[in-house]
Amino acid sequence: MPLAPIARTENAADPYRWLEKRDAEDVLEYLKAENTYLEAELAEQRELREALFQEIKGRIRETDLSLPSPWGPWLYYQRTTAGDEYPRYYRCPRPVDASLDVDEGAEQLLLDPNALADGGFLSLGTFSVSQDHQRLAYSLDTSGDEVYQLFVKELSTGAISQLPFADCDGSMTWANDSQTLFFGELDDCHRPHKLYRHRLGSDAAELVFHETDGRFFLNCYRASSERQLVLLLNSKTTSEAWVLDADTPEAAFSCLAPREEGHEYYVDHGKVEGDWAWLIRSNQSGINFALYCVKEGSAAAQTPTRERWSELRSHDPQVMLEGVSLNDSALTLSLREGGLPIIEVHARGQQAYRVKLPDAAYSLYVQDTLEFASPVIRLRYEALNRPAQIRQLSLADGAQQVLKETPVLGPFDADDYVSQRLWATAPDGTQVPISLVAKREMLIASPLPLGEGPGVRVNKPAPLYLYGYGAYGESLDPWFSHARLSLLERGFVFAIAHVRGGGELGEAWYRAGKLEHKHNSFSDFIACAEHLIASGYTSPAQLAISGGSAGGLLIGAVLNQRPELFAAAIAEVPFVDVLNTMQNPDLPLTVTEYDEWGDPHAPEVFERIKSYAPYENVKPQAYPAILAVAGYNDSRVQYWEAAKWVAKLRAHKTDSNLLLLKTDLDAGHGGMSGRYQALRDVALEYAFLLKVFQLG
Repeated sequence: MPLAPIARTENAADPYRWLEKRDAEDVLEYLKAENTYLEAELAEQRELREALFQEIKGRIRETDLSLPSPWGPWLYYQRTTAGDEYPRYYRCPRPVDASLDVDEGAEQLLLDPNALADGGFLSLGTFSVSQDHQRLAYSLDTSGDEVYQLFVKELSTGAISQLPFADCDGSMTWANDSQTLFFGELDDCHRPHKLYRHRLGSDAAELVFHETDGRFFLNCYRASSERQLVLLLNSKTTSEAWVLDADTPEAAFSCLAPREEGHEYYVDHGKVEGDWAWLIRSNQSGINFALYCVKEGSAAAQTPTRERWSELRSHDPQVMLEGVSLNDSALTLSLREGGLPIIEVHARGQQAYRVKLPDAAYSLYVQDTLEFASPVIRLRYEALNRPAQIRQLSLADGAQQVLKETPVLGPFDADDYVSQRLWATAPDGTQVPISLVAKREMLIASPLPLGEGPGVRVNKPAPLYLYGYGAYGESLDPWFSHARLSLLERGFVFAIAHVRGGGELGEAWYRAGKLEHKHNSFSDFIACAEHLIASGYTSPAQLAISGGSAGGLLIGAVLNQRPELFAAAIAEVPFVDVLNTMQNPDLPLTVTEYDEWGDPHAPEVFERIKSYAPYENVKPQAYPAILAVAGYNDSRVQYWEAAKWVAKLRAHKTDSNLLLLKTDLDAGHGGMSGRYQALRDVALEYAFLLKVFQLG
């Protein structure tokens, strides 16, 4: 058995800074040594890892057809094939009977990522067919660093052209002439900062817009109406939209409303009461957003300044307006109320209604509005115990039809699992939601506090996997996982801590977990862990925690604060070196993060971040077993964050628990790119947990 790698220290303020020297021989040797040590420590789990991989893979229908999407004269769809890492993209003529039946004899293969990957890393960025259905624009990342190459394929001949542009962000937006493409360029900090206009047949591109403020990202997209293009510039707190008629791509974009610090607004183009109009979701009247419109042809449309916007839906302090989807005859609002997503439909000439759903805690969003004139839209719905469903919603009457449910092969019944919504009390009295799932046989009837689910709890403390994130206003709505069944079948309970910093309870919930309030994310997570222990669901010796990226920061912070609460921790691409990263504006995306974490060049912000930064706060104490995973080509969270953190932990911790670092040397922020490679990564993590809990 090899000894654990001990990283050398240097006589400097940051003794492990040398690990930041990308591609240096000693750095690569150290990372490879850590990988070798991990494999040696988990050697006796190799058969278990393979069994877990086969078990998880066995639940997945490897050869499957996606739900076709009708557009113009075609049905577009994907097909997965057993043994292939990636789906293939197809189309076939659209049936005259308006069905979704695929004609395999007439289908066309549009793109085969398996052939393009050739066994290496591959991430598909844009996949966009031109308005005349004659060309396919697509972009590829072949290293994991999220820098893309751009391609255009002539669908009639199969001829492929690689566009001669570098440092591309992967975006490609068609104008209505099917000849003009808009694409984004990355700056040295990996921020989309320039928009270019390219006409096919030329080797040149014209600079359309240059965003010089390092806090702002640039993004171009087509409006729902297909009549307008939108150039959105946004930071974490402020946005600005420029618009262009999609029929005149050679013209200049015009600004809808100049940016004002703190004002976020997002625009789309569609119809209101039968008239073409701009729809604007804005926080100008409150943090949970309101909805406004400016009709074409009106006086306000000539100079659509904010004071001339007409209010369609006022701000509601209890309900977050998260998004708006537009069709020819309806507005569909994506709301968030009581920690759950709500879909509310406003069809022309009808009373507004909310979509009815079967579960108490779930994930729900508008997946596809289809063609603008379509009378139906598609919703994606899933719960912790229910595989994802694509539901067709009739906008006029609210009727729902399940078009496709993600299959689970082998014995599976959603009713064999119980999903609950619990509430933990944070130190300041705030109620923090927890979503939880377990096998029904593990639960017994028991009165629960008001609002805590269907009156069941575990019959004895069980191994529990607690997941958290808590940043950027992102909502961790409950999701189904084929892989997770392998833990549930082995007696695990799975739970999500919906801590402040996320968006589950609206904008105020997000703001209460960022900047000077970031400590709430950590205390909320600890409160959730304590609640699950006190309620008998688990015990400290059976509690595993996990989080990735900013969720890895959460895991690192709570491990320093309350290590005795946990038996194991998994940190994926963890943002644990936050203080040093935020002090280096030359690193990708640092400046854009100031609105989330603060600028540590201000002394009070420096001290605040230093007080919780996981790397800085490692100290001599016992830690639970830890598995950290990094991607060497990760441009968002650099590989050295996990490497430095593990090196410092190994030098300071006073226990003999496992401490493992896995660096994927050919991957980026999202890990390995193929579906089987990703399943093997999950099998590794589960085998690690089963070893720690002596269950396998």
